[in-house]
Amino acid sequence: MRTLRFLALIVFVIPSVLFAQSTTPESREIRAVLDKQVADWNRGDMEAFVTGYKNSPDILFIGSSISRGYAQMVETYRKNYGTKEKMGTLSFSQVEVQPLDERFATVTGHFHLERTAAGGGNADGHYLLVFEKTPDGWKVVRDDTTVPPKKVCD
Repeated sequence: MRTLRFLALIVFVIPSVLFAQSTTPESREIRAVLDKQVADWNRGDMEAFVTGYKNSPDILFIGSSISRGYAQMVETYRKNYGTKEKMGTLSFSQVEVQPLDERFATVTGHFHLERTAAGGGNADGHYLLVFEKTPDGWKVVRDDTTVPPKKVCD
């Protein structure tokens, strides 16, 4: 009987708790920002993509280097992904939204860039974002994106 209760917990209760957490209004709004960013990126529209970030000198982007402020972050994106070929096709997976309070939330996930060799080749990594609810909606204020080093084959 204990085994049956445990299985019922796994099958019915845990998924409903996880689903409820992922469908809060905050989570849906933040996921909509991420979905819009993916669509903008995949159209090659860098200007639209970066509107997912708060236009502020206080934002912080951590990748292979640290960018402070909106203008520097945009310039870094333009430098690294200045053509549609370099942008490739973006997808997000393993997205988890964790509201911290009514104004801030964190998001973790995995990104994949599908690109030609001339565009830089495929790229994968993980990210941790901090979103802030602003008068213009949810915006990224901190972005820590990690790209593991490429494996060298012998």
